[in-house]
Amino acid sequence: MTMSLRVTCLCGKITVNLHGSPAARANCHCSSCRTFYGTSMFSATAWAADAVSVDDGAGRTFKHPEKQLTKTFCDVCGEVMFGTNRLGMRVVPNALVARATDGKLDAALAPTMHLFYRQRVVDVSDDLPKYLDGWDGPTYAR
Repeated sequence: MTMSLRVTCLCGKITVNLHGSPAARANCHCSSCRTFYGTSMFSATAWAADAVSVDDGAGRTFKHPEKQLTKTFCDVCGEVMFGTNRLGMRVVPNALVARATDGKLDAALAPTMHLFYRQRVVDVSDDLPKYLDGWDGPTYAR
């Protein structure tokens, strides 16, 4: 599915444009995402770098001190607009995308898997595959 979506930060100073379709849609449980984004599970879509553009705004980028991660955020309201992972993908929080689509995450953007479920801090009861590590490894079986 090809789409065009505009998402803004809470205060409206930054607009991020998403074009095309996400390369991945996941709930990530890795310790890097949990600590970097300050959440027990990071639900996001990953996009090719050229599929994400930022309108002029008050954005800043913070680089993780040890890992190949950055996050771009609004320097007025502080909302994270997207991160960049070690593969150069732009990782956009699903909460931000849902707000741009009237509070409901479109099915074309909904997570299709859990990643790094071995590192989880909360159990999740759903029907999505739960990859213990990356998406090319074994899955969690009860």
